[in-house]
Amino acid sequence: MNGPTRRDFLAALPLALTMAQIEPAKAEDNATENDLVLWYRQPAREWTEALPIGNGRLGAMMFGGLGEERLQLNEDTLWSGCPKQWNNPEAQRYLPVVRRLVMDEEKYVEADAACQHMQGPFNESYEPLGNLRIKFAGTEKAEAYRRELDLDTATARVSYRVDGVDFVREAFISAVDQVMVVRLTASTPGRVSCVISLDTPHPSLQQASEAGIRLNGKAPSHSEPNYIGSDNPVAYDETEGKGMRFCAEFRVVTKGGKTSQSAATDSVSPYFVSVENADEVMLLFSASTGFRGFDRQPDLPAEAIAQRCGKPLDAAAGKTYAALRERHVADHQKLFRRVALQLGPQPHDLPTDERLKAVDATADPSLLALYFQYGRYLLICSSRPGTQPANLQGVWNQEVRPPWSSNWTANINVQMNYWPAESCNLSECHGPMFDLIQGLSQTGHETARVNYGLGGWVSHHNVDLWRQSAPVGRGWGTPTWANFPMSGPWFCQHLWDHYRFTQDLDFLRNVAYPLMKGSAEFCLGWLIEDKQGNLTTCPSFSTENVFLTPEGKTASVSAGCTLDMALIRELLSNCIEASKLLSVDADTRAQMEKALPRLIPYQVGQYGQLQEWSKDFAEAEPGQRHMSQLYGLYPGCEITPRRTPALANAARVSLERRLKAGGAYTGWSRAWAIAFWARLLDGAMAQESLTMLMKHSTGPSLFDTHPAEHGSIFQIDGNFGATAAIAEMLLQSHDGEIALLPALPGVWPAGMVKGLRARGNIGVAIEWSAGKASRATLAPAISGTQQLRAPQGQHIAAITQGGRELPLTRNDNGSVSVKLDAAGDYEVKFG
Repeated sequence: MNGPTRRDFLAALPLALTMAQIEPAKAEDNATENDLVLWYRQPAREWTEALPIGNGRLGAMMFGGLGEERLQLNEDTLWSGCPKQWNNPEAQRYLPVVRRLVMDEEKYVEADAACQHMQGPFNESYEPLGNLRIKFAGTEKAEAYRRELDLDTATARVSYRVDGVDFVREAFISAVDQVMVVRLTASTPGRVSCVISLDTPHPSLQQASEAGIRLNGKAPSHSEPNYIGSDNPVAYDETEGKGMRFCAEFRVVTKGGKTSQSAATDSVSPYFVSVENADEVMLLFSASTGFRGFDRQPDLPAEAIAQRCGKPLDAAAGKTYAALRERHVADHQKLFRRVALQLGPQPHDLPTDERLKAVDATADPSLLALYFQYGRYLLICSSRPGTQPANLQGVWNQEVRPPWSSNWTANINVQMNYWPAESCNLSECHGPMFDLIQGLSQTGHETARVNYGLGGWVSHHNVDLWRQSAPVGRGWGTPTWANFPMSGPWFCQHLWDHYRFTQDLDFLRNVAYPLMKGSAEFCLGWLIEDKQGNLTTCPSFSTENVFLTPEGKTASVSAGCTLDMALIRELLSNCIEASKLLSVDADTRAQMEKALPRLIPYQVGQYGQLQEWSKDFAEAEPGQRHMSQLYGLYPGCEITPRRTPALANAARVSLERRLKAGGAYTGWSRAWAIAFWARLLDGAMAQESLTMLMKHSTGPSLFDTHPAEHGSIFQIDGNFGATAAIAEMLLQSHDGEIALLPALPGVWPAGMVKGLRARGNIGVAIEWSAGKASRATLAPAISGTQQLRAPQGQHIAAITQGGRELPLTRNDNGSVSVKLDAAGDYEVKFG
């Protein structure tokens, strides 16, 4: 397969990112002092209550303990395993068997069993790096304790007082200098004393000196997925030396006092560094692994890994704390301050966890504004150009066998991670996703050939560092998730959306279109004709859902699920438009144009609902968390209340039925529901689901939660999905127009948003009061004619620039058209 290389991608990306940027908001635009701060009166009791910091590559969870500060550490390429053979030639033999059982004999249960023969080995797991521990004495009498995370500076902070002395610790992870920096200070000179150590759950060796500790370790050569979650260590397989080697190191820089190194008496860490009576302590931390690329063995020598780890430490050690922090904050704020959001007055006297508990009794819109910005913060911290994409837990994980491997689950979850990237003005952070797709196009080309005898590329449900592209689960994987072959088209939606937001033809030409075309090639080969002459897919799965057969049995495999048809219809349509824009591939375009009208259309079922399957099967689980039949409503653009009202109404019925039956019980599913309500232009119901999200699926640190057998676990997709959904309530641009405040709930009567992005590369700011828009500003980066829609119950009275009123065309559908030039801001006035 001929596709874009990583070099092509990196060459094309900067132009797209430059065009997507908007002038950062000023500090006073962003918030008052506490609007961008999560804070607490007590240390974290468990991992999910700790506070996350990161730079895309490195991550840490800061606990804020008094006797011991624990910073749990991660590095984004530290995974178990190595490249392996996951394709299954037997799949080709079973493909016609499955199709016969479904299409000709309607033996769905038997088809499920046959699909299991098409699976391969499980993917690998994202691994924890270890812990940096700082122990303090004499904290028993501590008072005035405060733990906080400042989103605006990306800095975690702990402060308390002992015997009249104020102690402060601050931590951040710099993307500029590629180190974590921790500073310990006291208001009285000579009062900072501590013991510092480094440990890991993996086999390791340590070297220590007065200046710090270096740890060399090795991750497991294989780690089976854990679908519950456990903190317990497991046995490590060191056979054949295939585990990923890694290095972690910290260095101590002090002002005053004495530093020494000693052997430890406990088994967690063999060495520690002691600091006595210092005025100030600065810790610098770095880590690196033997990762050399998804298609190469991670066999970089330990010496080379250590050298890679030490290089940023050497550079950072020559800088002051003030200089390191200034560089870090400036870099972070270039991204974070692009968007400002105010939704209402905030009670300044309550810590974050107490505000969350009070959601039942009080309306706290500004808590939602904080939650929105927290999602943007998490994306900045877990996905930067050149890093791995944000996984199921972003970049933060403490478990050797994390839930669902902490992988990239590709039947919605990793895609949801990037829903806010474009609309919330973090286009750069989208880059790692594109890199992931480029890798999958290579491994997935081989999977398409070996497993199915087809061209193009395919990917399935689980993706790991090694870009595993085949179905996993051999032995017991359930086909409804394991055999899902449509993640490729879903990935491609992100490529096309990046183009729609940035209008970057170079990105479309060099990166997006070749990848989209490769996925479309697979889809065209995957489609088969049904008995009515339609084009359909088989085997087909409505993600992780099952239906009842006519015999009353549960089954998952059928033909032509609504999600499949929506994804393929969208992909072919986008490829057709892209090929016209680029003036390429007329023959391929004609093939797609011929296939497009033959796809099974949307269908409305017996309850007036949008059907999930091509046949109106009864649902085995009416409250299923997945709602894949509504993809065309969101994140797709095919179903809209104005353009397809009948389908929009059927989508609403499906959503209402699913929620009434107990659906959206996970954070990410609830976030999806919020986005659905926003696209249905129902701000009240979107707000109701936001309240449910905060009450039932959000932890004290505002982490999204997922219910599990042994309590809730953290899964970051709900954070990202809800951030995107809030943006969708305030601004929409998917339906050929820019809609201002399309789903504003009544409990947000006054507010302001600045810096959201609309498709067409336009920055948007909106102010409103008494539930109505009072002023909006448009900042186009490209000249062209735009359609605008006022909030419900209002109309656009005028659009001006520099006091000059622009001519407007008032359209029959209630919108207005106006020509905007890429020069300055335009003010929108409402009536």
